[in-house]
Parts: sequence; C-alpha cells; structure tokens
Amino acid sequence: MENEDYMIIVDNVSMKFNLQIEKDFSIKQAFVNLLDPKIRKKNSKKEKDFWALRKLSFKVKRGQVVGLIGSNGAGKSTILKVVSGVMKPTKGSVIVNGVISPMIELGAGFDSELTARENIFLNGAILGYSKQFIEEKFDEIVEFSELKDFLEVPIKNFSSGMVAKLAFSIATVVNPEILIVDEILSVGDIKFQQKSKKKMLELIGGGTTVLYVSHSIESIRELCDEVIWIEHGELVEAGDPGIICESYFAAQTGLHTPEEALKIIKGRIKNTERK
Repeated sequence: MENEDYMIIVDNVSMKFNLQIEKDFSIKQAFVNLLDPKIRKKNSKKEKDFWALRKLSFKVKRGQVVGLIGSNGAGKSTILKVVSGVMKPTKGSVIVNGVISPMIELGAGFDSELTARENIFLNGAILGYSKQFIEEKFDEIVEFSELKDFLEVPIKNFSSGMVAKLAFSIATVVNPEILIVDEILSVGDIKFQQKSKKKMLELIGGGTTVLYVSHSIESIRELCDEVIWIEHGELVEAGDPGIICESYFAAQTGLHTPEEALKIIKGRIKNTERK
C-alpha cells in the first residue's frame, strides 16, 4: 500500500529531553557546599538525557481508529504532541496527510481573564476557524457545552470540568480529517461523558481518522480498529484490540513482562481456535 493511503506515518521517531536532576548530598558534602558556593553551584545539578520515545514507528490508515495504550510515562502523550506538530522529534520523521484537530490539553488556548463567550472566538481562531464560522456555529457550541448561563463569566471562575466541556464543544464543532484525542471521554460529569462518546462515534462514523489515548481499556476495545502498545517510549506490539488489550491487562498485574503476557494470550487464543 502506498504512503498516500495513510493519514499518519510515524517513522523511527525518537524524542529526547534534557532533565536537570538534583545530586544526592552527604552531610560532609553539604558542609563543603556551604564553605564554597562555586562547588555548590557546580554539584547541585547535572544534566541527564531522557528518551521519551525510542525508534517508534507505526502507520494509521484513512478512516482508521487507532488506540495508544501503555503505563504512565510510557510516551503516549508525547507521541500525540509530536504527531500534532506541537513537538519536533529529535530523530525520525512524521508525515501527516490531512488537517489535524488535536484534543490533547483541553482549554490550553483559553485566556482565563476572558469570558466564555470571548474564549469561544479566541479558541476557535486558534483552531483555524473564521469569525463568521464561529458566529454561525455559536449556538451549537453553547448548547453542546451546557454552559448557556455562564457565557459572561470569566474562565478563571470555571471548574476544570466546565473548561473541558467548553473546549470539547469548540474542538468538535467540525468534522476534522484527523482527530488526536488524549483521555477526552473522561471530561465533565457522566451525562457529558456519554454525550462526548456519542459525538466521538459520530465523527468516527463520518470517516474521521482518530489517534486515541486512554487508560480505559473498555473504551479502547469498543472504539478502536487497532491498538498500539508502548512502554518506555518503545513499541511493544500493535494489532488486534482484543489481543493487545488483554495482554496489556495481564502485564499490568506484574506477574508477567509485556513479552510474556503477549505470548500467553496469543497461545491461549491459538489453542481455542484449534478446538
């Protein structure tokens, strides 16, 4: 299959961060530092390279819904930011064949001093919507967000759930070609979560390509055509949601390594098929 048949191509991507870590001090070293500030400054911090992603490669077909799973700190949010163009990879390349609507950090484009009404236009502009478009879709955004009574209230007085509702409503007012989603279905109250899920299903049904991160294995199983499992920034396995999710869950118990869990689950499925 040619590359143009894919909406997202992640090729051998690595991402390095420089961390400043505190050096452990003995009591003796602490006294030395007090006597000589230069030594304290020299020894207080040292650089350490942290590779959040290591030679990660995968492709997402047009109209496909791909889930990303992994432990906390596995690199899931980092790869979403790299694909979205928020971060540039240290090594490797990313090709995106379409317009992306990222829902990674809801409300990141809001001004806390402005009202909800003003932020609808501000955030819409950041997402590339014209003023005329926002005016046409304004009532639809407000109705979906359930914040009609709070339009003239500054965002700084909103709860995190209210901010998330407004951001989600603005981001999904159009049907994007590519949707990048990070734990979005857990925002707001239960009623809004159900409405968000329904909206997501509508987008998927309309042909939107989705790259989706969630700690909810149930939603990953339900929504995704394929699942990519990463740990410590590296690919563990990609493939059938049932096999990958069950293997991931088995590994999370701590009784098996990811590789052992995959082998066990695949062997169990193979034996079942033989019967």
